[in-house]
Amino acid sequence: MNNPWEEINLSDYENHMKLDSVMQLQTLNLLMKEQFEKYPVVTSMVLGVAGGNGLEHIDTDKYQTVYGIDINEDYLRAAGERFPELADVLKLIRIDLINETERLPHADLVIADLLVEYIGYEAFRDAVKKIGSEYVSCVIQINKDVNAWVSDSPYLHAFDRLDEVHHQMEEKDLTKTMDEAGYSLILNETYGLPNGKALVRLDYRKGQQE
Repeated sequence: MNNPWEEINLSDYENHMKLDSVMQLQTLNLLMKEQFEKYPVVTSMVLGVAGGNGLEHIDTDKYQTVYGIDINEDYLRAAGERFPELADVLKLIRIDLINETERLPHADLVIADLLVEYIGYEAFRDAVKKIGSEYVSCVIQINKDVNAWVSDSPYLHAFDRLDEVHHQMEEKDLTKTMDEAGYSLILNETYGLPNGKALVRLDYRKGQQE
């Protein structure tokens, strides 16, 4: 059976994420600006790039290459069409992060926002180790109600199959997994959202101590 993310229409996903009652598209866009700017790197990789939210913050004077990775071909096509001005820098690749880790190229920085939830800690660790990045910047969603991790919206049924691949996130468990891979936590910030949810940004650096 295919991955549920290959069936979710991009407009349903983005329209859900930008609702006033959800506010995740807008919040993630601001966070990606900070993620792209913060570290002294020349290559980066966005895991779960979807339709390219946040890619407008790529500084082409700073970055030689930015990889956008996703399992959904339609998402990648949309991202490419939305940002033709990034054609010399942005490399969009369809990769199944659970089964095709060996295909991942190297990048100095990994950005993974609302991605670990859908592949699990171990698959994420394996992907990071293959990429060999110096820095990793993640955003995970923390839910007070673990049974309602998708906010109610008119687009709710678009996400019916995500239960098949969703993993509940805990900051300490992600940090433990990253520590085992040789990465130490260097930043921890929380951003409140509607409906009692929160986004937590966790940044790691290879070999660094807290």
